[in-house]
Amino acid sequence: MARAWHLVSRPEALPTSDNFALRDIELPKLEDGQVHVRNLWLSVDPYMRGRMNESRSYIPPFQIDEPMDGGAIGEVVESRADGFAPGDLVSHFSGWRDEAVLPAKALTKIPDVGAKPETFLSVLGMPGATAYFGLLDAAQAKAGDTVFVSAAAGAVGSAVVQIAKAKGMTVVGSAGGKEKCEFVRSLGADAAIDYRAGPVLASLRDAAPDGIDVYFDNVGGDHLDAAFARARLNARFALCGMIAGYNSREPQQFRYIIRMIAMRVTMRGFLYGDYVSRLDEFYRDMGELMATGKVRSHETVFDGLEKAPDAFLGLFSGANTGKMLVRV
Repeated sequence: MARAWHLVSRPEALPTSDNFALRDIELPKLEDGQVHVRNLWLSVDPYMRGRMNESRSYIPPFQIDEPMDGGAIGEVVESRADGFAPGDLVSHFSGWRDEAVLPAKALTKIPDVGAKPETFLSVLGMPGATAYFGLLDAAQAKAGDTVFVSAAAGAVGSAVVQIAKAKGMTVVGSAGGKEKCEFVRSLGADAAIDYRAGPVLASLRDAAPDGIDVYFDNVGGDHLDAAFARARLNARFALCGMIAGYNSREPQQFRYIIRMIAMRVTMRGFLYGDYVSRLDEFYRDMGELMATGKVRSHETVFDGLEKAPDAFLGLFSGANTGKMLVRV
């Protein structure tokens, strides 16, 4: 019997284990044009917190007492669809479970480029593409720029650090704790600031005394405000996520937002889905960066479907370095 995690109640603030239930699910009979997949790897991501609310957004909310979903890598067990055969590795969006029956159009074959399958949930997947297009398109970052990256030890942030360095930029990354700051520096960052050790603004002033040209925002809150304070003329901000506010109902306050005017700051929010039509470009460039060793994949792995909620909740306590994954 297949199993899937269900959302059984909507969290008011930070979710707890009581909001989730692992239940048996009955798979439908395999029909023409469908594929039976056994999941190998599951992705948990901060954006999923927003889907636990009932509010409308760019992606539908999870439904109460229904299986949850998300990015996954699986192996084809049985196929009644052209182009898919048992043993094929595929990516799809029916995560948070161990098995699924899906239409062929919901699956993408993992290309054989010499990378580990789980990499396609990391630097060759949504986090890597988010970092790539957010930095180079949304923020229009270029060689010579000074880039500030929040959550620089996380899935997206760690990719931003490496891409920016590969493209000739100076990088300041923010992370929580000495160990994570050391990790950020190991990725090539010119400076790493520990947001737990003191005010972000003071640390950013020391790390980038001449200011910043680009801010890649994964956090919001005091990081975004510090970026306003240190922005140089015509600075560009790419807004990817504001995890500092995901579990709070309190409005975020920005003391230095008025500097947007004098510094002519451009802010642009963006989503991975905005760039799906350009993924071939991403695979070519990122594949080359990985082949030359300029970008590496880093994952934190929780073992077992039973650990999926723990892995997800770990995103909000800093439990991950690089991409957070569940190995089924």
